[in-house]
Amino acid sequence: MVSSNSNTRLNTSPSPALLHSAEAEDTAALGDPGVSPSVFADFAKSRQCFALMPDNSKMVIFDSHLLVKKAFFALVQNGVRSAPVWDSSSQSFIGMLTITDFINILRHYYRSPLVQMHELEEHLIQTWRDLAIRRCHEALVSIDPQQSVYESIRMLIQKKIHRLPVIDHCSSNCLFILTPKRLLQYIYTEFENLAQPDFMSKSISSLNIGTYNNIASVIQDTALIVVLNIFAERRISAVPIIDHNGHVVDVYAKFDVINLAAEKTYNNLDISVKDALKHRAAVCMIGIEQ
Repeated sequence: MVSSNSNTRLNTSPSPALLHSAEAEDTAALGDPGVSPSVFADFAKSRQCFALMPDNSKMVIFDSHLLVKKAFFALVQNGVRSAPVWDSSSQSFIGMLTITDFINILRHYYRSPLVQMHELEEHLIQTWRDLAIRRCHEALVSIDPQQSVYESIRMLIQKKIHRLPVIDHCSSNCLFILTPKRLLQYIYTEFENLAQPDFMSKSISSLNIGTYNNIASVIQDTALIVVLNIFAERRISAVPIIDHNGHVVDVYAKFDVINLAAEKTYNNLDISVKDALKHRAAVCMIGIEQ
């Protein structure tokens, strides 16, 4: 119950404690040279992955004998970007199906708008996995909920992945999917409780964070299949779209490719990236997690 009293006068003057806290935050924001640069790493080592498990989340799991086409439609309808793949014969998780897989399938089978991709219509997830394993020989990378957050970060970086399933190996249950976004959200919630090292006051360019040379870009008339090839060859998640003056007018991200599944327009990848982006608004209305 919430009660109110119209005769109560609120004290709007900040207390000394609040002022002291604000001054401390301002000092922390500038970075303290005396704070160890490993403060965030030490924090991550002291926390288990279980602490990052969301209170409410949707877990979609695909059987390896599900049709690839239906699997990507399911990603769209459930508003998720990836899902673990379960093999009923071995009673274990054997991989992840992600938007990157969708891109690779399109690149592998696309010939022209006049040739329908029957493989996408007929192949099972297991069929695509068998082909992918022959090409890259990569097994499922996962982490136990009792392992440290630091270990999850190390795996994401070393394996160059964006989705890390957290699997309880005692019960074989997949609890949730750990992503860089989830990690940053968790660290942000604890941010004010952590001392700020000196590098927090520096610019990202001075710390060499980001890409500043040899940046991939396309123009609005670039064919979508060319953009998909750039994603795969450059191992990037998004590409800026520029006009003829070199000004950025939009960005086409890997996640936008799921629009092709939602709109069932994946049989023509010769369309321009400008036309492909016209489907973005319609898919966002479905409720896919951005």
